[in-house]
Amino acid sequence: MNKFLNICIFSIIAISSFSQTNNSKQQAQTKPFVLGVIDELQSTVLSEKRILNIYLPEGYHQNDAKKYPVIYLLDGSADEDFIHIVGLVQFNSFEWINQIPKSIVVGIATVDRRRDFTFPTLIKEDAAKYPTTGHSNQFISFIEKELQPYIETKYKTTSDKTIIGESLGGLLETEILFTKPSLFNKYIIVSPSLWWNNGSLLNQNTQNLSEEFGHQTDIYIGVGKEGLTPTAIPRVMEVDANLLAEKIKGIKNKKLKVVFDYLPQEDHATIMHQAVFNAFKLLYPLKEKELK
Repeated sequence: MNKFLNICIFSIIAISSFSQTNNSKQQAQTKPFVLGVIDELQSTVLSEKRILNIYLPEGYHQNDAKKYPVIYLLDGSADEDFIHIVGLVQFNSFEWINQIPKSIVVGIATVDRRRDFTFPTLIKEDAAKYPTTGHSNQFISFIEKELQPYIETKYKTTSDKTIIGESLGGLLETEILFTKPSLFNKYIIVSPSLWWNNGSLLNQNTQNLSEEFGHQTDIYIGVGKEGLTPTAIPRVMEVDANLLAEKIKGIKNKKLKVVFDYLPQEDHATIMHQAVFNAFKLLYPLKEKELK
């Protein structure tokens, strides 16, 4: 009898021990945290494959009728600005915040930003120091002829298109605004490197944005306390950014809305996150927020 009782007790302990071990294994299981999807787009214009990091908002379903605005993000690699900008988009589109509509974010992963974001320079020292520069026209063509059509075909999009970029990315945005303004209807330009080619973009003809341009376009220009530019003839980035804002305001087109935002507590390294947060507040009309 004692032998039988001991066997029963041993069996209960063994089963209990196995159950605890099994539960421990189950509790220790992990799985990836998925923020979005990664698409690969073979570009004929650029003769290379481009990586796109794409965030789809909560509730996005391919078979639904609902469509979403698209935010295109330069420097959109996972180790650049994609993750924290997606966080801002998600936060500001929460129902209890309701600052911006739920949006698709397309992060364009960087390959060679100096090549893609700059036009040719007449400054020989810069051309020699950065030999791959000067091909922004090809990158703009990629955006217009390949990237946007791809996104609009594959995903459920509205006609609302925003572009976000900083530094050389802001330079590229400004070039797009002056040459192909209808590619986007919202421009979030952060600390633009307008010093490139000795500030020649500030003298760019703005005929494409004249009164005949009837496309509603909202422009945010944010700059921090950044000081002198890395040029032989020093320029002040804050001054250049303000000159850009004044240049656009001077066009006198009622379809253009421009906001200049000076953030003296930020510098070139820290400004991106705060500037984009501010831009969402300033560019989107105030909405009635749902009380929780």
